[in-house]
Amino acid sequence: MKNLFLVAIILGFSPIFAQQTDVDVTPDNSWLKVGLTAGIPVGDASDVSSFALGADVRGQYLFNPNIAIGVASGYTNYFGKDDFDDFGIVPLAGFFRYYFTPDGLFLGTDVGYGFLTNVDNNEGGLYVNPQIGYHNRDWNFYAYYQNTFAENEVDLQNVGVGVTYNIRFK
Repeated sequence: MKNLFLVAIILGFSPIFAQQTDVDVTPDNSWLKVGLTAGIPVGDASDVSSFALGADVRGQYLFNPNIAIGVASGYTNYFGKDDFDDFGIVPLAGFFRYYFTPDGLFLGTDVGYGFLTNVDNNEGGLYVNPQIGYHNRDWNFYAYYQNTFAENEVDLQNVGVGVTYNIRFK
């Protein structure tokens, strides 16, 4: 039921962006972002993991020079410590970014569902990933806080840094 509610919320925001009727996808407004993240687990996750390493994949559409939306996914692997096995999160999220200038500071966030891997009796939960960073035409460098509010009152959190490269659509 939680999953259905989350999907309904995400789809509920789609009419806000559907109002723009003449969408022209160009290399100047749409691209694929591919990169890596590295973080340190905090909260519940720090009890069972010592390091998080991930891959970040995003499809972005720039409405105007300042506002971008898109979809985000990837994989974050939490390396187990002591007698704990590695586990991971596969997010499926929408994202929003605000670019202050064509090159420079940006703020953004991902919101969606984080699917857990190699975790018994827990499929996942609400996924949020706020970011602050620097961008230019080709690169994004950012700091983030990632949290998956999983079932059974488990919060999987990490703080870290990431980098993505922009692959332009032609």
